[in-house]
Amino acid sequence: MTGTKKTHKPWVLVLTVGLGTLLNPLNSSMISVALTRMQQEFELTFADASWLISVFYLASAAGQPVMGKLSDMFGPKRMFLAGLVTVAAASMLAPFSPNFPFLLGCRALQAIGSSTLFPSGMSIVRTSITKGQAKALATLSIFASTSAAFGPSIGGLLIDSWDWPSIFIVNFPFIIVSFFMAIFILPEKGQGKFELARIDFLGITLFIIAVIGLILFLLSLETHIHWWAFIVFIVSSVSFYYYEKRQSEPFIDVRGLKKNTNVTLIYLQFITINLVYYCYFFGFPTFLQQVKKYSPGNTGLIMLALAGFGVIVSPFVGRLIDRHGPKPALITGSAILFSGTALLLTLRETSSLLWLLVIMAVLGMSNGFSNISMQTALYEHVKPEDTGSASGLFQTSRYLGSILSSSLLGLAFNRHLDIQHLHNVAMICLIFCLLVFYLSIRLPGRGKVKGHS
Repeated sequence: MTGTKKTHKPWVLVLTVGLGTLLNPLNSSMISVALTRMQQEFELTFADASWLISVFYLASAAGQPVMGKLSDMFGPKRMFLAGLVTVAAASMLAPFSPNFPFLLGCRALQAIGSSTLFPSGMSIVRTSITKGQAKALATLSIFASTSAAFGPSIGGLLIDSWDWPSIFIVNFPFIIVSFFMAIFILPEKGQGKFELARIDFLGITLFIIAVIGLILFLLSLETHIHWWAFIVFIVSSVSFYYYEKRQSEPFIDVRGLKKNTNVTLIYLQFITINLVYYCYFFGFPTFLQQVKKYSPGNTGLIMLALAGFGVIVSPFVGRLIDRHGPKPALITGSAILFSGTALLLTLRETSSLLWLLVIMAVLGMSNGFSNISMQTALYEHVKPEDTGSASGLFQTSRYLGSILSSSLLGLAFNRHLDIQHLHNVAMICLIFCLLVFYLSIRLPGRGKVKGHS
């Protein structure tokens, strides 16, 4: 009977899950301000340091669907607690890293552990809270988006006071509180049948090999091009496609993507939006510290302009979408993203901090428009029974965009960093902004979607 027991205080359950689920976005964003210190500590190029970003998102992309299925098999409460323990182990080991590969391993372990928390937590909320479930899920979304938005500011203040290991140690208050609350508050759910065959290990392996091949190829473009990495990328991508077509429970449903062109283009658009946005999210802290010579603490505060304005415009965007559907908000967001990127080309060595803050605010607003409208557009184009798998692939699209942004920054910032290199990134991003704008215009409006369905 415990499997069907409903919690008497839903807000306590949501708080417990929220404290755990914020760990993934928090740790993915705090690293942006820590990269410069880690470069100095381990004597790295920026391309080397960019792997700290890529490995986290790659492990998250591969880990979430696996952990979701394991949650069904072993029970979400057990997996939630196991995820917290894994993050704790990684956060404990990382500050004592003897070398860079060990630190990369800690980041990957941290990503896998924190990726366990979201599917497990969502499963618990969906089965334990029936009244006001949408509000509970929205609250969890606020936990995640707020921790991601303010991660650079938190990271900057910590690094100023206690150096880079502090961004790992700061996890422990969240882990400890969430762990003890989870033991007493999260309901036990009956575990399902143990079926390891349900997990598409080969598909995930081919996906990881393809992405790593692509990253190695992109990072080699500045010097000696690694054509072998490009061949690895092509061969593993083609193998992945044909293998996934034959799977009953694939890591990525390529057959479904082929059938639904609009959904495929929404994923492509979301990858591109995140590629552009995360170029700034990870690029600005490095620029501010290495070129403008701001301290990590001040850099974190300046980054509030980018993160904060996205949060500020979100309620307005929500109302706009309710009235007119996601397409007008998407077009507006893509136009703002293009404008902010174009304004970045006006930045000079002598430009004031105020002008940079204005540019960052514009780019931050574009993210506020894009996130909500893209998610709404996705749900308008998928069947209700496919919402779970569509949401998982939506997250994977975000991770892919983030990985590609770190590779672009690694290529642009590797040898030397000045205002011209920032302009080079902006000019490349302008091309991607045009693609985002085209895909926004191409998307069917609300009336056409309803008419089609």
